[in-house]
Amino acid sequence: MTAHEILGRTVEMPVQIRRATAFMAMYSVPTAAAQQLIDPTGLEILQFRPGRGLCGLVFVDYVDGDLGPYNEFGVVFMVRDHRTRGGSVAGDLRALATGGAGALIHQLPVDGDFTLAAGRGIWGFPKVLADFTADHASDVKRASVSQDGQLIADLTVNRGYRLPGGTTSTTMQAYSHIDGITRCTSWEMNPSGVRTRLGGAEVTLGSHPIADELRSIGLPRRALMTTAIPDLKMTFGDATAV
Repeated sequence: MTAHEILGRTVEMPVQIRRATAFMAMYSVPTAAAQQLIDPTGLEILQFRPGRGLCGLVFVDYVDGDLGPYNEFGVVFMVRDHRTRGGSVAGDLRALATGGAGALIHQLPVDGDFTLAAGRGIWGFPKVLADFTADHASDVKRASVSQDGQLIADLTVNRGYRLPGGTTSTTMQAYSHIDGITRCTSWEMNPSGVRTRLGGAEVTLGSHPIADELRSIGLPRRALMTTAIPDLKMTFGDATAV
């Protein structure tokens, strides 16, 4: 078992998140514009149809976990496995269906000093400090994130429909890139009570540079789908440079 010293505390691996809540909106974005943003990582945008990739906006409230309670906002791009180059749309769709796709954590504001230090130090996640207001409890989910008084994003997700099958465990590769290094982390998710629907999101972008970046790839526009997870357990392994 490996361990990391973070701000005077020992963090043993893997890191366990025993309870969190989350909601997200997934958007179709132009492959070329998204690829330009992530080129420094060496990864490739996954295409769910010709010329289109997937970008997710997600708010998470970490209630009980090894890094303590905190709020998080993520800008996530679906990418090909780092060992795959020049794939096809058919291959990308197979990867999505079979769990072979990866998630690049492109932006990751949080509101806790310890999780910021752990996220950057252990996994290379691009965490920065920000301010949050969030309502994960109501049927209509809403949260906003700002930094230095500048709004990044305000996201509202309407109530979806319960997915059959109860809890489904999923493992995927989470990618990160800071200080010129791209890393890969095994990320296991165990969600319960998932609700999802087509569309169902309203997003407002502010004046922050992250908002400008999102506008540069065509947001806001109608979301492809939205998802709310009232009970989410997660496990994060150690990161490996790729």
